[in-house]
Parts: sequence; structure tokens; C-alpha cells
Amino acid sequence: MRIGDLATRTRVSVRALRYYEEQGLLASTRSGSGQRHYGDAAVNRVRLIQQLYGAGLSSRTIAELLPCVDARVSTPESRARLAAERDRIDTQIAELTLARDRLNDIIDMTSRPNPECDYA
Repeated sequence: MRIGDLATRTRVSVRALRYYEEQGLLASTRSGSGQRHYGDAAVNRVRLIQQLYGAGLSSRTIAELLPCVDARVSTPESRARLAAERDRIDTQIAELTLARDRLNDIIDMTSRPNPECDYA
């Protein structure tokens, strides 16, 4: 499939797909006229890259981990890296949950009239 088709199927911009190639995260073949062509597996690859970006991983970290993903093997170092990223995400989730709970408290508190306030 051509780059525009991949962009449509993954809802990722063509610019982002080119960036993924520049970073070594995604590979294409070239036609005689220089157009990029991708196999069907590129759809899942782009979705994985998007998930990892969404989780806060950098392109450098993703590039370091993708060979292990592709080979379906890992090293102690890659497992430690993944565990550290997972722990970082868990911390963010806990912090976001706390922030959400505080917002809910503020919404609840400000939704009830306060008889000590004079709104007139």
C-alpha cells in the first residue's frame, strides 16, 4: 500500500509516517518512481508505535525496543527498560487518578449552595 493509504488506515499523518521511517521505526520499499510502499503488517506496526508514543516513550526508546519486539525475544536490559516504562506509566496513572478525584471533589463542593455566601 502507498503512504497515503497507510495514513488513512492508521489515522496517522503522512508526515508522521515519514518521521517514523527517518527514526528507523518503520520500513518501506520504493517503487521505480520513488514512491513508498508498505506491506499489510505496517498497519499494526504504526498502531504499536502510536501506542508506545501515547504511553510517553521517546522515538529513541521505541527504536531500541522494536528489534526485541520483532524478534519476539528480550534481553535483561530490554525487560528492565520496559518495566521502568511500565512503572513510570503506573505513577502517571496514580497521579492522574488523584487529580481527577480532586476535581470531582471541587465539582461536588461548588455544586452545592453555600448558605454563607450572598449571591445577590
